[in-house]
Amino acid sequence: MAMTVHVDIVSAEEQIFSGLAEFVALPGESGELGILPGHMPLMTRIKPGAVRVKTPQSSEEELVFVAGGLLEIQPGLVTVLADTAIRGKDLDEAKALEAKRKAEEALATKSAQIDYAKAQAELVEAIAQISAIQRFRKANNIH
Repeated sequence: MAMTVHVDIVSAEEQIFSGLAEFVALPGESGELGILPGHMPLMTRIKPGAVRVKTPQSSEEELVFVAGGLLEIQPGLVTVLADTAIRGKDLDEAKALEAKRKAEEALATKSAQIDYAKAQAELVEAIAQISAIQRFRKANNIH
């Protein structure tokens, strides 16, 4: 039996994933983080992107898009507290592409500094979501 760690992925709305994992990968503030059982304790912010969870009962990874948040690693427990979290199968590519288009449009007009910062954050989130959708499709052979 493979070594595992308990993983919880939660957002303000709901618990997205709770279970054992052999491996977790996610976009940390300073780059991609890979977490195996026995990882040292850590707390860090996470960036928008895909959280990949390899469970022992499946050959495929669970994929969850997060729009940022916090990661806490304790002995035997990995907790992802996401601002927003969406299961890979629930991601909507058309909606993400529309959000990207609107953010790019807002950036082009640069009407106010606050609008510019908000549009920039929305663009980063939309691009990360599109990337997560593409990764989910590739992992599940969906074209």
